[in-house]
Formats: sequence, C-alpha cells, structure tokens
Amino acid sequence: MKHLIFVLLVSLPGLVAAELTAPLQSPDLDVFDTESLRRGAKLYGERCIGCHSLKHMRYKRIQKDLKLSDEDLKTLFPWLDKPTGTMTTAMPPDDAEKWFGLPTPDLSERIRARGADWVYTFLRSFYQDDGRPFGVNNWVFNDVGMPHVLWDLQGTQKAVVKDEKGTPVIKKLELVSPGSLTKKEFDLAVNDLVNFLNYVAEPAQIKRKKIGKYVLFYLIVLAFIMYRLKKVYWKEIH
Repeated sequence: MKHLIFVLLVSLPGLVAAELTAPLQSPDLDVFDTESLRRGAKLYGERCIGCHSLKHMRYKRIQKDLKLSDEDLKTLFPWLDKPTGTMTTAMPPDDAEKWFGLPTPDLSERIRARGADWVYTFLRSFYQDDGRPFGVNNWVFNDVGMPHVLWDLQGTQKAVVKDEKGTPVIKKLELVSPGSLTKKEFDLAVNDLVNFLNYVAEPAQIKRKKIGKYVLFYLIVLAFIMYRLKKVYWKEIH
C-alpha cells in the first residue's frame, strides 16, 4: 500500500500537467479510403517532407497500395525522378538540431508513439505566441520547436487563457484571422494527412484487415458447426 501511495504521489504532477493540455480529438481513419490517403500523401509532400522523413516507407509501396500510376506518383511528389528508395527528408540532422533544437522526428514513428488522436489534435492546436522563435506555440505540445506549416490553410489562432488558482490555463483557441480553408475543410485536410501517416506507420494493416474479415467469417461458421456437433453429441448422452 505504501508503494502504491508513493507511485501515485510521484505521478500526480504529470497528471495535473496532462489536464492543462488540449482535450484530444479523434480523426476518422480509414486505410481503405484511397482518395483520402492520396490527399494526405499530397499534403505531406507539400508541407512535411522538407523536415520530416518516413524512412521506413518506400515510394514503390505507396504506389502499389494507393493504386498510383507513375504520373500520379509524380503529381504527389514532383521532385521524384524515379519511384525508388525510401521517403527521407533532404534536411541534414545537424541543421535540424541547429534550427529547431532537436533532430526532426520521423512521422511514421511519431504516430505510433503518440497515437493518431494526439497527432490530429496537435496539428490543429497552434496559436500565436510572440515569445517563441517561430511566433507560435501549441496547446498539445507546449513550447514546441517547429513552425505552424499549415498556417495559411488554417489561419491564425489565439489562446483564450483564464487564471485558475494562480495558474494560467488555456480554455480554448479562437480564430483571429481565417486561412484559405474553412474550419471544416481544414479539419478534413488534417484528417487526410493523419490517415496517410497512420497507413504509413503500418502499411501491412490493409492486408491484415482484409484477411481479418475472412478469418472472422470462418470462425463464425466454425463456431456454428461446432455448436451443432455438440448438440448432436450430447443428445445421445442424455
């Protein structure tokens, strides 16, 4: 009991800090929605690959899974001469550490580590903060070291802060100036991006989920047959 109380006391600061972050929201993930994956791949190619790699994913695999022709792939990733190799960023790790304080993470690993809900909420939770190097902060990841790369799509947000027992707490974010997309359109764009990153984190899930449907059907049929056999078998015993 003493050990349990000690663990709870040690964990309490982390629990309090967690309450001060934005409530996580869930994206609508569907790895079978090829159009959503294509839109997400395009947004990643336009806004993310300059700093963040997907080093475990090959262009050929994306082309196959998303049913892309060579021309389609070139449209998504214009710099690509041949659909070969993995999706690595051109930014050297030393430069990333110099500009952002830390090497930029691989996004396929980030979504596996943090979860799709965290990434989806994070991308929608940037707000103005003149005290930060890039002029923005994030409600989910306080003192984040990256700029808001989707700012022109979302617009500019400000934090609505209230004092709670001497501690400033963010209650919500308000749009100060709109971007090129409406709120609904921006949320859908981020949903597509997270859907693509979720697919990249485990490309095998497409095949796994397809096979899973047949496995479940087989188990249901098998369970029915076994039930009928059991009824026949125990009928003779009784």
